[in-house]
Amino acid sequence: MNSIQFKPNALYFAAALAVLAGAAGLFAIKAYAADDKAAAPAKPALSVSTVQPQRGQLPLELTANGNIAAWQEASIGSEASGLRLLEVRANVGDVVRAGQVLATFSSESVQADVAQARANVLEAEANALDASGNAERARTLQTTGALSDQQINQYLTTEQVAKARVAAAKATLAVQQQRLKNAQVLAPDSGVISARSATVGAVLASGTELFRMVRQGRLEWRAEVTSAELARISVGTSALVHVANGTPVKGKVRMIAPTVDLQTRAGLVYVDLPSGSALKAGMFAKGDFELGQTNALTVPQTTVVVRDAFSYVYRLNPDKRVTQIKVQTGRQIGDKIEILSPLPADAQLVASGAGFLNDGDLVRVIDASKQNTAPAQAAPAPAASK
Repeated sequence: MNSIQFKPNALYFAAALAVLAGAAGLFAIKAYAADDKAAAPAKPALSVSTVQPQRGQLPLELTANGNIAAWQEASIGSEASGLRLLEVRANVGDVVRAGQVLATFSSESVQADVAQARANVLEAEANALDASGNAERARTLQTTGALSDQQINQYLTTEQVAKARVAAAKATLAVQQQRLKNAQVLAPDSGVISARSATVGAVLASGTELFRMVRQGRLEWRAEVTSAELARISVGTSALVHVANGTPVKGKVRMIAPTVDLQTRAGLVYVDLPSGSALKAGMFAKGDFELGQTNALTVPQTTVVVRDAFSYVYRLNPDKRVTQIKVQTGRQIGDKIEILSPLPADAQLVASGAGFLNDGDLVRVIDASKQNTAPAQAAPAPAASK
């Protein structure tokens, strides 16, 4: 009986020993794999290039918005009254010179009035000549007593009246000649026709506007600048105005308004613009006032990463790991951006691939650190020909 029970117990004992041996072997394999993994070197997260921050001169600018307007506008109207408009020789957009004929009125009636006034002058001069002869004879007979003093005074008075009538007739002739001259509408100055209301066949009253002209074709940018910034601008300051197609137009400050708007608290700065540009009166334009240059710390634009509305750069440490640094950015010129936060001059910053990194990542530097070059200064625009 005892020998029969002993065999199952031996089988159970052998199975337990086998299980324990298997577990010990599995534990040994896992421990070996863990040690092998710990001994393996870490892989870089990304291959990057580095750059150093650079100090250089950046232009100091003040940005403003405003409208393009004519420097001065001339209203060209009719000085003739009651005449029919016969011909219109200018249209919107035409470039005209001072004294050029823009329109003509029918002048037949005025020419008749001129002829009549000229005849009146001749008649008055004839009467004056006869009166002068009578007055001269009266003067010679004054000492003889052949004529009374009353008659002599009458001849002398008649002479003065005749001379006055000649002067009045000549004045009337001058008025009629001026009316004849007003039958032609002349340009008061050189410029560009910006509006036209003249219509052939219309009978107009004196003073009716026929054309509107931009004097000398000159335009200006009326920039709106806050009262706090007005003191930074002076007469003669250069400004770069950007039109809709992106072409910059360079101008100079001509005048600064002596008052500011009570509602917006902004003042107008008048900037003279060169003729022949793509600017048109009535355009809205954005521009920058050039206020000089200042020393600034710059890095390439690819160095700065924007996350959650904040700007960061990644500094490379000696152990080839990167540290995320929060920075404040300023002006941007070309592919360079200003860093307002303090950075060591010899700091190695990740220049490419920074957007794929996280704080503490291990990286591989694929090229030697290159020094950041100062931003190139824009060449000044050629002076506009007046």
